[in-house]
Amino acid sequence: MAKIEDQEIYASLSRDWPMAKFENATEDSLLHVLAYSVNELIKSDFHRLMSILYRIDVSEKKLRQLIGTHKGTDAATIIAHLIIEREKQKIRTKKGFPERSSDIPEDEIW
Repeated sequence: MAKIEDQEIYASLSRDWPMAKFENATEDSLLHVLAYSVNELIKSDFHRLMSILYRIDVSEKKLRQLIGTHKGTDAATIIAHLIIEREKQKIRTKKGFPERSSDIPEDEIW
């Protein structure tokens, strides 16, 4: 059984990568499946890949640095690793903030 964080990662990734199946994946197989999907987008729709990375908020600076320093490594694997890392960060950040209280009047919520 996957941990809660893993389930949240799968759900988040499934929104951006509907062509990939993530349920019951180990982190290694998740990385492999995501890298394959990233590679397909590199070949067929690079603009869409860039749009997804921007929306997910993957650091362009970090991506360029890693690709530059790991010249022999597949770029899709590096990108997939950064996507998973970013999704984990977002989940941890979200868990650090309390849920919005429902007793606040609607006209006072901004």
